[in-house]
Amino acid sequence: MMGKKILIVDDSVSIRQMVNFTLKGAGFETEEAADGKAALDKARLKVFDLVFTDQNMPVMDGLTLIRSLRALNEYKRTPILMLTTEAGEDMKAKGREAGATGWLVKPFDPQKLLQVVAKVLV
Repeated sequence: MMGKKILIVDDSVSIRQMVNFTLKGAGFETEEAADGKAALDKARLKVFDLVFTDQNMPVMDGLTLIRSLRALNEYKRTPILMLTTEAGEDMKAKGREAGATGWLVKPFDPQKLLQVVAKVLV
């Protein structure tokens, strides 16, 4: 698990900081992006082991980002987790359709976040 690279995508600086703090404390390497377009640019330059993305962001939303990542060979099997305030079944179904691996609702519990990360990075 140590040294795994995780991309955190959210337009909220405070959410990115909290996720970053939680993951770095557990020994992960992290990078941040403020929207889907910036995240996609980073993902094309470097391969991440896991991506966390919000849904509602400017420039490119989470579902579009997930579809774009899934279109890249390096990200066909990479775990992509939605971290969003959207908790509706309809949105979850759209997330699964786009290729999301899992779903966490904000505000998140740091322990739960780490448990989910441990589960998907096996």
